[in-house]
Amino acid sequence: MAETENDNGKRVDEPTGTEFVGHEWDGIEELNTPLPRWWLIIFYATVIWGLGYTIFYPAWPLINSATDGVLGYSSRGALAEEMAAVEAQRAPLREAIANIAIEDLPADEQLMQTAIQGGRSAFVVHCVQCHGSGAAGSEGYPNLNDDDWLWGGDMEAIEYTLIHGIRNPDHMETRISQMPAFGADGILDARQISDVVSYVRTLSGAEDESRASARGAELYTANCAVCHGDNGQGDRTQGAPNLRDSIWLYGSDRASITDTVANSRYGVMPRWGHRLDPVTIRMLTAYVWSLGGGEAAPAEPETEAVAEVETDEPG
Repeated sequence: MAETENDNGKRVDEPTGTEFVGHEWDGIEELNTPLPRWWLIIFYATVIWGLGYTIFYPAWPLINSATDGVLGYSSRGALAEEMAAVEAQRAPLREAIANIAIEDLPADEQLMQTAIQGGRSAFVVHCVQCHGSGAAGSEGYPNLNDDDWLWGGDMEAIEYTLIHGIRNPDHMETRISQMPAFGADGILDARQISDVVSYVRTLSGAEDESRASARGAELYTANCAVCHGDNGQGDRTQGAPNLRDSIWLYGSDRASITDTVANSRYGVMPRWGHRLDPVTIRMLTAYVWSLGGGEAAPAEPETEAVAEVETDEPG
């Protein structure tokens, strides 16, 4: 490499006239080439901008927060203000939804549509993990689109289920039912369980009547009718499913029903009363009810008039 010395006695690269830095790696030396002026201008401008940013905006992290900055602005604070404005705008509708009787909500079209939209958003956050994005459910998780309900499909019943959950042992008001494990508990032997399964499958038309189903009918009457009813129609007050339709939570094939009879099931749904506010639960109720299987509120039982019997007073 051709080199000379300048007036200061420093080594200079002869072709470029640039001083050497003095660093050398494997015979390769570095030249002290000045940075472009435009690059230096941009660099210093960004340094000045960065210093200004740390003064005017939150920047320096502290133990529990950050410096507030002269302007007191933060994107988190701006978001909080926007959310507060939206909540203030929604407050009258939310208050109306909270105050209306749950069974009267479907009659108010505006409130009902507002509740359904809010419930759809809450469903995506809290419910799709089990019931699916389309609420069609899966094995062990009910399909919310049909009209088959274990505990009732009117607005009040759905709201109660959402608030108190199903089989939450830490909550006294939870929905609870317990089917005996007829095999595991030694109540029925394997042949008897097979006969009961044969009979249960005849109720929904999944299997033809046979000698096994005839034997199973007697066992059903002795062991199952108290919850599922004499004809297998189920009982919502106990959460006992209807055995006469083709809707099965765990499957209608012999193996699935045999497993259910022998070992029982104990599905759990979280209670949302202590996790979600009452209005959000009511919105979820409206959304689930609107999916297609919602029922009207049960009719109030008629009260019998008590006739007063006049007695003749002695004259």
